Amino acid sequence: MKLRCRTLLVFVLMASAFTSAIGQERVLQTNSGSGNIHLIDPATNKVVGEITGVPVNHGAAGSPDGKRLYFSSEAEQVLAVIDSKTLAITKKIKLSARPNNIAISKDGGRVYVGIISQPGAIDVIDTVSLERVASIPTKGGIHNLYVTPDGKYLIAGSIAGRVMTVIDTKTNEIAWTLFDEGIRPMAIEANPDGSTKRLFVNVNKFHGFVVVDFATRKETARITLPEIPVEQRAKGTFNNAPSHGLGVAPNGKTLWVTSRMNHAAYAYSLPDLKYLGGTDVGSDPDWVTFSSDSKMVYVACADADSVSAIDVASIKEVARIPVGQSPKRNTTVTLR
Repeated sequence: MKLRCRTLLVFVLMASAFTSAIGQERVLQTNSGSGNIHLIDPATNKVVGEITGVPVNHGAAGSPDGKRLYFSSEAEQVLAVIDSKTLAITKKIKLSARPNNIAISKDGGRVYVGIISQPGAIDVIDTVSLERVASIPTKGGIHNLYVTPDGKYLIAGSIAGRVMTVIDTKTNEIAWTLFDEGIRPMAIEANPDGSTKRLFVNVNKFHGFVVVDFATRKETARITLPEIPVEQRAKGTFNNAPSHGLGVAPNGKTLWVTSRMNHAAYAYSLPDLKYLGGTDVGSDPDWVTFSSDSKMVYVACADADSVSAIDVASIKEVARIPVGQSPKRNTTVTLR
């Protein structure tokens, strides 16, 4: 009996250590209207955690080691730092002005915060000292920003400035710019060596996405999303963004793009950008993230207060997950 108990204890300890090593995958879903943030388990498509105390939350990111989460607060103009085990706020870092989205460097040493207030900037937060160490001036307020897969560049989009800005992360200097129209969400396709191959960009008043070749720094195509009968379309101006939200799956095989106009999400194969199909989701689909195995895509639907879980293989919605008010930005992290 004692031997059995010892064997069972060893098994439990080994299982616990294994779980700790591999971590827990979670979809972080911000809710700008209710001020809370939900954690969704992609294994069950259920909400399994909640973070409070970040009013009008906007951007979300997780540290590579899985120990911290970061969220920007428009109301308090801070970057909130969260302990991933307790889900408690450990610090609020004052920003230079009102923030929008955020991005984290590949090594986790820097968090970049887009400042939407004019004249526009990107605040740079050192994650060791947890202090703002720089503020990069930009043309117009920054809505969304992304770090390239190789960590070499920061890509920022401005609606008011009507420009996409590419910044060298070593120098914090502008490398190049593109466009003369309001820039919305973007997604990045990588080459096999991790360098950036193409960008897919939502722009103001266009129901689709723009394809940009990163090496030549040129637009190569504009792809319009499928049309549906007028009477089936959502009503409204969509804040000048009929398509808002897109992402490249972690395995690099598909691009997913949302349509506010059609209350739908559409899939395209990569690298050929062949249309694969689409599925209806909740109203005002706004943002996209994936499970790490690329089997599921999660679409935040701001007017439905829900997240649509879509099976990538069948291109079918398999669950609608109730969350807070006005869910928008989301991302997938592994907590440890």
